[in-house]
Amino acid sequence: MNATDQLVKQVHNFNAGPSILPKEVFEQAAQAVLNFNNTGLSILELGHRTSTFQAVMDEAQSLVKELMQLDADHEVLFLHGGASTQFMQVPMNLLNEKDTAAYTDTGVWANKAIKEAKLFGKIEVVCSSKESNYTFIPKDFAVPNDATYLHITTNNTIYGTQWQNIPKTSVPLVADMSSDILSRVLDFNAFDIIYAGAQKNMGCAGVNLVVVNKNKLGKVNRAIPTMMDYRVHIKEGSMFNTPAVFAIYVSMLTLRWLKKIGGVAAIEKINNAKAALLYNEIDVNPLFKGTTAKEDRSKMNVCFVMQDATLEEKFLAYAKENGIIGIKGHRSVGGFRASLYNALPLESVEFLVSLMKEFALKHG
Repeated sequence: MNATDQLVKQVHNFNAGPSILPKEVFEQAAQAVLNFNNTGLSILELGHRTSTFQAVMDEAQSLVKELMQLDADHEVLFLHGGASTQFMQVPMNLLNEKDTAAYTDTGVWANKAIKEAKLFGKIEVVCSSKESNYTFIPKDFAVPNDATYLHITTNNTIYGTQWQNIPKTSVPLVADMSSDILSRVLDFNAFDIIYAGAQKNMGCAGVNLVVVNKNKLGKVNRAIPTMMDYRVHIKEGSMFNTPAVFAIYVSMLTLRWLKKIGGVAAIEKINNAKAALLYNEIDVNPLFKGTTAKEDRSKMNVCFVMQDATLEEKFLAYAKENGIIGIKGHRSVGGFRASLYNALPLESVEFLVSLMKEFALKHG
């Protein structure tokens, strides 16, 4: 039975975010909305100052530390505002007005981080692939030794590029990992700040993970608004104000799931297999082609177009008819984008590849 004859019993969710979560997380979260841990209360009405929710926060933070193998210098925070708030919160906490921070320009979100940082100090853009529409990761660049920190965006969701080798530098390292957090093994202790919106690999929309080396704080001479001071959130255990209770709970469930299946090393193998399968089809199928440099291809966001652009709407409709959701490319790139986040099963990628093969037989 081929893919088009198959009765589609599920939606294959390739959305770039908010994105797919593990089925068991949906089920547990749905139950918690009705009755959280047999308390008779919904997770949506649970007091954040209760010992019941404190246990959720403690477990979520503990799981991040365990999965990332963090040392005692690194603190785990769950904050509001998403990654976009971190574009200003990072330089506000680390960068003096007369000092310089180094930034890499590898995509829209990296560029937005640069724009916000310029409000707080001097910014040196040490490399950029903007003129090539961000189709590659720059490799030949130097970071000033006196830079306050180096900022990178580890994965570029819109363009489908990813830092395969994290830059080695003598200055503190800051990373936006919103779209590849916990998808591959890294030395997370090598970073002084990591931030990531949860809604791609580790939960639902509404909360932002921040991992911060507490030794790097308290060195700026500006007054930091209380709500924006990492030290306040560390002291208050991410409960300076009402946290995103439900979103943190869903993150905790997702982190539990990741630990249960073997942790970061295990999911990296699965992610590598998914990406290899789809990129191989893009490379051998005469109707499709990739849009980024092969050595910089993202394992999270696979971007591709068709050799004949007039067929793209037909393939998009064909995919939708067969339960493939969320593969339309970003307007700045066009074509298609298949996001292969942690919770996306290999079977969904296999199904997409089978549709690509069938479409080529009909239109090749």
